[in-house]
Amino acid sequence: MWRIFRPIIGLQVLCTAAATLLSAWLAGLHGAVSAALGGTIGIVSGLAFAALAARSKSRSAGEALYTVLRAEAVKVVLMVLLLWIALATYRDVVAIGLIGTFIATVLIFTMAVLVREK
Repeated sequence: MWRIFRPIIGLQVLCTAAATLLSAWLAGLHGAVSAALGGTIGIVSGLAFAALAARSKSRSAGEALYTVLRAEAVKVVLMVLLLWIALATYRDVVAIGLIGTFIATVLIFTMAVLVREK
C-alpha cells in the first residue's frame, strides 16, 4: 500500500516547496509560511489516510470499503481541524497561499487512485 502513496506524498512535498517559494516571492515571509502550512495540512491528512488504509487486513469487500470510508473520514476531520487551527492562530496568514497550496496538495493526493500496483 505504501508503494502507491510514496510517490504521491513526494509530489505533495514538491508542490508545497514550489508554492512556498512562489508565495515568498509574491507575498514575503507570511506568504511563504502560509503556503507551507497549507501544504503541510494536505500532506499530514494524506499520511493519516495512508496509515489507516495500510494497517487494514480486510478479508472482504465490505471490510475494505469500511476501512477506506473510515480513513477518509479521519482525513476530512483532520483537514478541517488543522485548517481551523491555522486560520485561528496565525494572525498574518495569507489566505490565498494557505488555501491554494492546501487545495493543490489535496488534488495531488487524489492522483493515488490512478497509480496501479504491478
